[in-house]
Amino acid sequence: MGIIFITITAFKPLQELKISRPGLWFPTVWIYLVPFSFDAEFWKQPVFWIGLFFVTFPLNYLVYGLNDYNDTQADALNERKGNFLFGASFSKRELGDVPKKIALVIVPFIIYFSILEGYRMMLLLAFMIGVNILYNFKPFRFKERPPFEIIIQVGYVFTTFFSVLLNELDMIPWQTIVYLCLFAFQAHMAGEIMDIEPDLKAGKRTTATLIGRIPSKLIMMGLLIVEVYILYYWFDDLVLSGFLAVFALWLVVDLLFLFRGRPYTVFQMKLFGIAMNISAILSMLWILYSGCLLHPNF
Repeated sequence: MGIIFITITAFKPLQELKISRPGLWFPTVWIYLVPFSFDAEFWKQPVFWIGLFFVTFPLNYLVYGLNDYNDTQADALNERKGNFLFGASFSKRELGDVPKKIALVIVPFIIYFSILEGYRMMLLLAFMIGVNILYNFKPFRFKERPPFEIIIQVGYVFTTFFSVLLNELDMIPWQTIVYLCLFAFQAHMAGEIMDIEPDLKAGKRTTATLIGRIPSKLIMMGLLIVEVYILYYWFDDLVLSGFLAVFALWLVVDLLFLFRGRPYTVFQMKLFGIAMNISAILSMLWILYSGCLLHPNF
């Protein structure tokens, strides 16, 4: 009991919040909301709000806490870190008790959700934790085994399975799952492109450090084009597909005329981060209003 008390009193709210990277909560929140539409009046159900809270701080504290715990060298060299938008930049000593804190934050939710939904929920949450262990810890450490560090981002998609199970919803179509996988790949690729320089200095292997900025941007643009195709032809959606088409066009301009192979400044990356959050909020409202990702045309 003494160890638990010391660990609890060691919590520093702003520090822990920064570790969870509030500026990057949008992928888990976005994916959690995909199975819903405003027609279902889901906001009237308390369990929805508990699940929504879980996929903000607790889940991201797990994801990014384990990431930071195993990545202090690269983070110390990364100028975009050290804020609430892109996350903390703490020393190994400062992060020494993070695994214990993660357990204290996550375990009560595992117990509660498992009581609500049974062994399937327990297995699902255990799997989600396992993916993060495989991603961060040796001997697996997929985060430095290109291209598996991109492929393993499918773990994000299990957030929507969590949402379906917790809120007792119909399973989303396989077409939506394909789209969400591409969404996760593209979001991760954007982060790798911004981190090329500090990752190279720290000797960290990623797809972006191996192939360079321009090929990485081309891969990201290819993912965007496939996403546009899926949204337009599989879901008859003009809004999301149009937005991503504009984003892909911007990447073309970026590659040909603006930055090309040059790194972005910290200020520019912060602007991109703010823009990503604004676009995420607007697109969340759209998918809830339209239910577009729940109704493929085949």
